[in-house]
Amino acid sequence: MLSERIGIDDIDCKIMELIQKEPNLTHTEIAGRVNRSQPTIGMRVKKLEKLGILKYQAGINIKVADLLFARVDILTKNPNKIFDIVRHCPFMLTAFRLSGNNNISIIIAGLSLKDLDHVINHHLRGNPEISNVHMDIIEDVVEDFVLPIDLNFDFSRIELENSCCGNCEF
Repeated sequence: MLSERIGIDDIDCKIMELIQKEPNLTHTEIAGRVNRSQPTIGMRVKKLEKLGILKYQAGINIKVADLLFARVDILTKNPNKIFDIVRHCPFMLTAFRLSGNNNISIIIAGLSLKDLDHVINHHLRGNPEISNVHMDIIEDVVEDFVLPIDLNFDFSRIELENSCCGNCEF
């Protein structure tokens, strides 16, 4: 089982499940549901956090946000350079290194298809390190999916003619 492989027991799994379903539960409420004391829950939560198994993600739920989201798959000679681009562009929310035909997948956000296309053109198409770019619009997700996003960035101020967003270092 996955839990054994990552070194957690059934109680830890139940705690994780409860936190995932209801992140605002108190340790006391969790304790009541798993028949353990509140201090025991606190210690177990700290252990899971220290192991890096339990993380908290604040951000925007792409299932309900009034933005357009896309997955952009690319083939690049230098994945680390692309990861640096993703870290600096507020339109690019996260990236994954892949095996297969493409080696990077990026989740991007914008107000319109024109915005998304501009971000891709500005950063990816024409980049000599990249040999293939493919974009798919994300139409729906099965469950809530929260990704970090700079909520102070004004997506409506994109300058489509000359640059991407003014925050880019590339």
